[in-house]
Amino acid sequence: MIQAIGLSSATRRGRPPAVDDLTFEARAGQVTALLGPPGSGKSTALRLMLQLTPGRGVALFRGRPLSQVPHPSREIGALLGDVPGHPRRTALGHLRMLAAAAGLPPGRAGDVLEVVGLSGLADQRLGRFSRGMDRRLGLAAALLGDPHTLVLDEPGLGLSPRETAWLHGLLRGYADQGGAVLITARDAKEAARIADRVVSLRAGRLIADQVAEDFARTRLRPRVAVHTPHADRLAAALAAEFREAAADGSRGAVEVVRESGSRLAVYGSSCAAVGEVAYRHRVVVHQLADQIGDSGDRSPAGPLHRADGRQAGGPAAAGGDDGPSRAAAGALPPRLSSLPPPGPTWPLRYELRRWSGVRTGWWVMGAALLAGLVAGIVSAAAGVDPAERALTGWPEPLLLPPVAMAAGLLGALSFGQEFRYPALAPARVPVPRRLSLLGGKLAVSSAAALLMSAAAVAMNSATLSLLFGGEAAVGGWCAALCSLALLSVECAWAGVLAAGIFRSTLVGLAAVAALPLALAPALRAVLDSRAGSSFDGLAGRMQSLGTLPIPSGVDRWLFGSVHLASQPIAWALVLSLAVLLCGYALISLRNGVR
Repeated sequence: MIQAIGLSSATRRGRPPAVDDLTFEARAGQVTALLGPPGSGKSTALRLMLQLTPGRGVALFRGRPLSQVPHPSREIGALLGDVPGHPRRTALGHLRMLAAAAGLPPGRAGDVLEVVGLSGLADQRLGRFSRGMDRRLGLAAALLGDPHTLVLDEPGLGLSPRETAWLHGLLRGYADQGGAVLITARDAKEAARIADRVVSLRAGRLIADQVAEDFARTRLRPRVAVHTPHADRLAAALAAEFREAAADGSRGAVEVVRESGSRLAVYGSSCAAVGEVAYRHRVVVHQLADQIGDSGDRSPAGPLHRADGRQAGGPAAAGGDDGPSRAAAGALPPRLSSLPPPGPTWPLRYELRRWSGVRTGWWVMGAALLAGLVAGIVSAAAGVDPAERALTGWPEPLLLPPVAMAAGLLGALSFGQEFRYPALAPARVPVPRRLSLLGGKLAVSSAAALLMSAAAVAMNSATLSLLFGGEAAVGGWCAALCSLALLSVECAWAGVLAAGIFRSTLVGLAAVAALPLALAPALRAVLDSRAGSSFDGLAGRMQSLGTLPIPSGVDRWLFGSVHLASQPIAWALVLSLAVLLCGYALISLRNGVR
């Protein structure tokens, strides 16, 4: 059950609020419709209930505000606007990513795709979905966590009549199983057809709260339904007599609509008046009744149960097993058993699904490895010293190796795409800068940076040995790998933090390149001065001060890292990371970390 009490949106520049003191209920087992023309405050009311926009009042879901619901995605399914998914991500990949964030089993994605009739398009990219397919996918995302409440903003807007009929059947089946459904609508006839209760809004205020029968009787246009074998003759007689009556002012305007077969619909008149005209013109009438409705097709096509071209009763798509399809009207995915909380690992599982669902990351990694290989071959051919620059693909003109720049780009994409396609936040609202989400992105971007660094050094070492003969020294190989790995991780973290602060991939990548490059010359000047002379030979002094025995091989990695730390570019990256981390923490505290 949903209880909205005193919802009022914030006012701006003296304008009246979009929603003003709105109170209503949406009961379990019923479909409740918020009805009103565009601009009446329907969508704003939903956003206030879901705490997506500032305002006053409270919305209770089964007696609790949203802030006290432990796992909102498992209890409230929301669809506000289009699906905020990456256009190159597949439907199945998008739902599995959301399932990972909610702590749900991956197979749940296939179940809801089957219910909405999209299992045959599970591998289709979202960018190629039509309007109807997009709405079905959004409804699948809303049903993913087996919620007790559905909150949908104009789910039937722009759909064909057959898709609308399927949607109405599914929502009715959900309500019949005890769920609470709250939708918005701008068409009074659609609200009367689907809803059990209609809440009418105008200028953000409540003007009526009625059951569907009372709403249809008092708010919809009445008509007289006529069934006669002489429909053409009766229609001409009615039009002639009512035209004369309207001309002399004895009767208002009357509209006669010829429907299919032997049916007529007369608007603006009564059964008695129509019957008298039929009697005077001796027309046989088989049916004469008052009705509420429009003049649409009397025999519309059935609901479109599936949108993937498969038969509604054919074999199930998920997994290829034979069995009855669940995409019929009113069918719902199987109930979920009691599941444990998502746990602390959900950001990592979500980020892995998000990162691997689009090929952009793999293309970036491949291009960086190829660029580093070419740079390493050129450096080795030119006899660049030290040899570590050839192994890392870091020639002298470049201030950062290609692998490190690619790691920074991947880090910036991780948060930049999150804000551009906010799958975790409905209605494209700003994604909260949660520390758990940041931790998952830092971990995955670090893993990608380390993987690229190891692959780059190994590939360059093998290629240079084949082209120029001999093998790289073990010490040089370890120092090169350690230096490249640390630089790449630092760049990846800088990209993640900058994109998280400025909500932009481009700004995140610019921070990776601009901040270190701007600071490096200044730090080089400091290190070259008398004050920086103490850093000379830092690696050797630390090695001589070491009293504990270090296993063979580990010392080369450790002191290779110290050697890198004495470089200006490394100090610039450390300073930029400190500034970005402080900025991220300040913005998160200001916006409130959940």
